[in-house]
Amino acid sequence: MRLIAFIAGNGLPALGLRTGSQVVNLTEAGLPSTLDALLKLPDGLSAVKDAAARATRHLAFAELKLLPPLQNPSKAFAIGLNYVDHASESNFEPPRHPVLFQRFPSSWVAHGEPLVRPRVSTQFDYEAELVAIIGKAGRYIAKEEALAHVAGYAIFNEGSIRDYQFRSGQWLWGKNFDRSGGFGPEFVTADELPAGASGLQLTCRLNGEVLQSANTRDMIFDVATLVAACSEGMELQPGDMVITGTPSGVGLARTPQVWLQPGDICEVEIEGMGVLRNPVIDEARA
Repeated sequence: MRLIAFIAGNGLPALGLRTGSQVVNLTEAGLPSTLDALLKLPDGLSAVKDAAARATRHLAFAELKLLPPLQNPSKAFAIGLNYVDHASESNFEPPRHPVLFQRFPSSWVAHGEPLVRPRVSTQFDYEAELVAIIGKAGRYIAKEEALAHVAGYAIFNEGSIRDYQFRSGQWLWGKNFDRSGGFGPEFVTADELPAGASGLQLTCRLNGEVLQSANTRDMIFDVATLVAACSEGMELQPGDMVITGTPSGVGLARTPQVWLQPGDICEVEIEGMGVLRNPVIDEARA
């Protein structure tokens, strides 16, 4: 199944089931208005098909204003240096353990919404990434059982403000500027993809030019390993996110360096999952 978050005709958030070019309003059919709330229900995903069968209206996907798939996850883990080639281009040794930091919901926008280059920096970079979304709570999850805790996947563009990122040993500052990342366009349930979303082609295009091209099987720590590792520190909850890291080709490591500019169109595509597309604008001055 492919679920989207969008603004309904009444101006309120709604959750939809997308089938091709058509969308069924699941909220209108009695389900919650967000994926966050749906995943917290004991049989939330199982109720989708019954709700869709009760719906009487179909909406055109292309005409909807999308929201990020999740509205307010309790935790959004981001993983650094999770591809050997990216660690090398960043002048780091491949990590022995997952490198974790936090990403806040204020730092991302939906598919089609503009990424905002802040007025304090011109070093605005792109990062194409796969997101795993938790559907079943757990603490100290064994790697062998970890994928049973993953409800599905989405696409992320982890926009990074590089000069702020490296002002200290902690990356959080440069990774959380308002509206600097993209998240969407939809949530794809795990049963539609290979186990752990492994073996999928991942591509980033800037104004049509391919700047990143890799495969999710090349991650140093696969989805199961990341979920298990994150659960060692805290109990994972339905709706929590694991943003699994980016491959080589980021703008920082290029010669000459490539930074996102106002007017650019940045696209992240993952095989079988679609395309996340965002324009770039400059932050408005007061």
